[in-house]
Amino acid sequence: MDLTALIPSFGNLAFTLIAFIIALTIIVAIHEYGHYIIGRLSGIKADVFSIGIGPVLAKKTDKHGTQWQIAAFPVGGYVKFRGDANAASAGVDEGAMAGLSDEERRHTMHGAPLWARAATVAAGPIFNFVLSALIFFAMAFHTGIATDPLTVEEVAPVSGLEALEPGDQILSIAGEETPSLDEFDGFVSRLPNESPVEYVVLRGGQEVTVEALHPFPPYVSSVTPQSAASDAGIREGDLILTVDGEPVSTFGDLRAIVGEGDGAALTLGIERDGEAISVDLTPRRVDLPLPEGGFETRWLIGIAGGLVFEPETRAPSFGEAVSTGVGQVGYIISSSLSGLWHMITGAISSCNLRGPIGIAETSGAAASQGLDSFIWFIAVLSTAVGLLNLFPIPVLDGGHLVFHAYEAVAGKPPSDRAMRVLLAVGLALILSIMVLGVTNDLFCP
Repeated sequence: MDLTALIPSFGNLAFTLIAFIIALTIIVAIHEYGHYIIGRLSGIKADVFSIGIGPVLAKKTDKHGTQWQIAAFPVGGYVKFRGDANAASAGVDEGAMAGLSDEERRHTMHGAPLWARAATVAAGPIFNFVLSALIFFAMAFHTGIATDPLTVEEVAPVSGLEALEPGDQILSIAGEETPSLDEFDGFVSRLPNESPVEYVVLRGGQEVTVEALHPFPPYVSSVTPQSAASDAGIREGDLILTVDGEPVSTFGDLRAIVGEGDGAALTLGIERDGEAISVDLTPRRVDLPLPEGGFETRWLIGIAGGLVFEPETRAPSFGEAVSTGVGQVGYIISSSLSGLWHMITGAISSCNLRGPIGIAETSGAAASQGLDSFIWFIAVLSTAVGLLNLFPIPVLDGGHLVFHAYEAVAGKPPSDRAMRVLLAVGLALILSIMVLGVTNDLFCP
């Protein structure tokens, strides 16, 4: 499904806002539902479950006494538990708590046991992680896992691939026997940087020798939102033929030219739908996380390459899909924490921190690339929201968990005066981070 069909022009403001609101609403609803359902299961009653803030547009009260409502401004949401002075659970409603029996107090946020309160607070971020893992789990089944031996399922619609056919089992490329898929990346890196190359394929029970494009030509398999390529209008499926008038045969050639150009502007000659076009762009300096930890600064245009044909796939096992889902969430968390630390220490630019404008623009760009891209973006953003909420900052869930940990050790919660001071400090810190993010959105390249 291509979401661009829903709008008259690509990337307009309305589409960006709609995509951002949809993504944010899904993530916030899951987060708040985590708080709500675990609170209810642990005996804490909720008075209000709100999607959005501000004036109430629609509401309904369920059999548990919770008012479910949709508010006018779709920029967040909250659960107000019984006994809370406000939606942030930052204080006690003394009027509501007065005169309650011990049993009635047990069903309030401030009269429940410590374990119930802590579980209710932690559930929001945990539900964000679960949402992300479930999306990555489902995407593993959607995309599948390439089968051994490597077999062509679909050939990209670009010139130079006419000799390859669906169903071809690739036996060798450029005289090198095709290895198992686990070793394929290393195998491709050893192939000559030239195109076309010779393929030996098994077709209809017979070995056939054909010539076709290098298996990893400068073919655009995906475009990074908010990148130089995205801004220049490069699309998935484009085949890059030249850089500044010089032919390029492989994706490795293109990567080397961009990396060695030190940010110089480039003119790309592209084949798109059988026609030749020219695109001008300037690579951007990007800090990339390394598998072993840390970051590497490189010049990038924001495209990913891939096989110029789609390999046949199989459905993953349940264990493989679970491993993919959990592993992807873990990778996002670890790389985010590493990035934050490297920004604090000055190892990488603080421009890597983006605010609401940048996130909205990225959501619109992801949605414009199709439903798969938008769903993937929601999963990534959900993990980021869950992680942010676990930071030990008062007013965030992590701050409340710190208060609960203090209560577990000291045997009593922090004093009201200390709570007010800490919450004010936490709010100031969050606002400072937001200001930095918006500043980066407006002034960082």
